Amino acid sequence: MVSEETFYVSQLVKKSVPKVGRIKVFDTTLRDGEQTPGVSLTPEEKLEIATQLDKLGVDIIEAGFPITSDGEKKAVKLIAKAGLKSEICGLARVTQTDLDAAINCDVPYVHTFVGTSEIHMKVKLKMMPEQILEKAVWAVDYVKNHGLICEFSPEDATRTDMAFLKKICKAVQEAKVDKINIPDTVGVMVPTVMKNFISELKKVIKVPISVHCHNDLGLAVANSIAAVEGGATQVHATINGLGERAGNAALEEVVMGLIAFYDAQTNINTKLIAETSELVARLTGIRPQPNKAIVGENAFAHEAGIHVHGVLTSPATYEPITPEMVGHKRRLVLGKHVGSHGVKAALDELNIQTTPEQLQEIVTRIKAIGDKGKTVTDADLRAIAEAIVGELTKEEKIVTLDELAVVTGNRVIPTASVKLVVEGKERIASATGVGPVDAALNAIQKVLELQDIRLREYRLEAITGGSDAIAEVMIKIEDKFRNIVSAKAAREDIVMASVEAMVNAINRILLKRRAIAG
Repeated sequence: MVSEETFYVSQLVKKSVPKVGRIKVFDTTLRDGEQTPGVSLTPEEKLEIATQLDKLGVDIIEAGFPITSDGEKKAVKLIAKAGLKSEICGLARVTQTDLDAAINCDVPYVHTFVGTSEIHMKVKLKMMPEQILEKAVWAVDYVKNHGLICEFSPEDATRTDMAFLKKICKAVQEAKVDKINIPDTVGVMVPTVMKNFISELKKVIKVPISVHCHNDLGLAVANSIAAVEGGATQVHATINGLGERAGNAALEEVVMGLIAFYDAQTNINTKLIAETSELVARLTGIRPQPNKAIVGENAFAHEAGIHVHGVLTSPATYEPITPEMVGHKRRLVLGKHVGSHGVKAALDELNIQTTPEQLQEIVTRIKAIGDKGKTVTDADLRAIAEAIVGELTKEEKIVTLDELAVVTGNRVIPTASVKLVVEGKERIASATGVGPVDAALNAIQKVLELQDIRLREYRLEAITGGSDAIAEVMIKIEDKFRNIVSAKAAREDIVMASVEAMVNAINRILLKRRAIAG
């Protein structure tokens, strides 16, 4: 299930790959995903995630590995009795204690596994191939005799001798297994080989083939999709790619890749992908990296001016899918690469109108901040824009700031020197104060010989956190004629913001006097 919006993907790819039909999604977030180092979910948290996965539309939920703990049994049983539409599965090794633990959780579906590669049989299990084969067949028989769905995995299949792998798959198939899952347990396959690997197994496997890929070399999603090309009709995956070591194939990437390129049909409601990702991230404490495909914070973020311009004109210029398709949002980032189109779009969202000159000044300020390694937030943008929009035009200004220098320290009296241009003439003065801001404001009043103007109000606000936050300064002044004006400025430098606000206010009061006199 996916929205009807168009995928803007390579038509060459679409023409070159096969249509794959219906693909089932086996979600193992609550089992393999919970095996992510540092993740431990309570039964109630697992039920909350299972409910969301059911809402998302996954076909099978692997609720857990019941033998591992009493809490795990409780969680699996809780999910099995929740009345969800998804099939609920429990994992078990090929032992009676494991299988009974899963069966006693009232699950309708058991996934059982045993290692089949030489290293697993010799080193881990210390068993001969014939013993492994016997155990696998016995386990499938045991599950089927309880009237349950059975999926079997030859663990480490991609490092297993092909002749033995075919032999064990044929044996469990004769035992009436419902599905055979092929795990790339340590992520050692590449897509072209994976496709051929599954194609070769299909020569002997007649039940549905599933695939379970790990991401140790960053190829879990690619290998999963290649397996589908080879004939697999079910994919194991986890939300956000959680899992042991480097994780599993990410459900969101597998699903969107299959739909976009292969016209696959799945039961996934793709518009709930971002919502599901966020829930899993919150409950596990593992957030996807910002540049994570599909669900990352930056998945639909644009900063470079040329990209922003393109996306604002037509999203297809720089997005293969729209954020709405996966329940995400497009984000325009304001930094050193930003262009006027991006800033204009952001200002429109804040309902701030500017002249072309004001817009260019805002862009210049943002780039200067970006050059210092910062990103401008919406709050920063509002403060900068409102300050610039509130400034007088060049033609209206009587006084402009040319230079400012401040000296301060624990053994130095704060001193400021300013150079102002007043109606085309330069004026310079210095003054001291109780701090750098006070010294700078005193120097401005001194250079202009404005003893009749007093500061009525000074307000400073750090817009965002951090010592390098944008500072917004609001100043209100009054003269002897009781003219009161206010002005503000926004800069990273508090002293500069204060001086700009003071100069703006002085310009306003001088213009008001001129208007009254004229």
